[in-house]
Amino acid sequence: MIIFWSFIGCNNSQEKGKVLLDDEEISTSKSLISKENNTVKTRFLPPENFEWSTEKPNSFGAFLLDFPLKKYGSEILKYNGTPIATQSLHEAVYDIDTGEKDLQQCADSVIRLYAEFLWKQNRKNEIAFHFTNGDLVKWSDYRDGFRAYVNGNSVDYRKTAVYDDSYQNFRNYLDLIYNYAGTISLTRETKPVNSTENLKTGDILIIPGSPGHVVFIAGTCENKKGKKLFLLSEGFTPSQSIHLLKNPFDEEISPWYDLDVNSEKINTARFTFTPVNFRSLD
Repeated sequence: MIIFWSFIGCNNSQEKGKVLLDDEEISTSKSLISKENNTVKTRFLPPENFEWSTEKPNSFGAFLLDFPLKKYGSEILKYNGTPIATQSLHEAVYDIDTGEKDLQQCADSVIRLYAEFLWKQNRKNEIAFHFTNGDLVKWSDYRDGFRAYVNGNSVDYRKTAVYDDSYQNFRNYLDLIYNYAGTISLTRETKPVNSTENLKTGDILIIPGSPGHVVFIAGTCENKKGKKLFLLSEGFTPSQSIHLLKNPFDEEISPWYDLDVNSEKINTARFTFTPVNFRSLD
């Protein structure tokens, strides 16, 4: 039995509000969604007088902008293949599976994408995540056959399997991480972002705890004055398709959000974050 750890779920409460923009250069004279295109950067267009922020080559941000999306209008599906009840709060579904178990929830979706990024970049030895109790679990150890055995709050590692660097074994490793990691551990292994100017694609907005929740910045644009707008994406509970959110509080610029790290709270389509806690994975 796990004494200290618990599954860190995502709260689905939502406090309604309105996000107002104070920049007169924001215009909606053109559609901001190109429905026929199937990557984040090609489907979503910045508002007039805004341009996509430049992402470093081979960065997590560049990986997210080029990430494939399912056909426009695709439903959010649970891990068992059934649609969730609310299908009106997203503009895109990421073309990536959720597994067949109720494991890949909100924090796990961030973990999944970051791990997939490192895998694709052949930076596999950098894949490592903490359990909620603080234990660091490396993919390289799992690959080499070491397995975690839990006894109360302690973890013992024993070599009980053969070397296996296959993608399927990598997915088995991630399932282990999903079981014992969550918003608390993800907060601990990320760094705070204290300036809106420094927010970038790939950063996260997170509340650690049970319930807790996390969304990630899926795209960033800015104007000549340096004002930024952001796309937000998430996974949720129960395990379901990773999806990009609408902005129901400012439909004129939806799906873009006007975010400020110094806000007392931030309303997203499915969750209210208070206090506001932006963090970076790198």
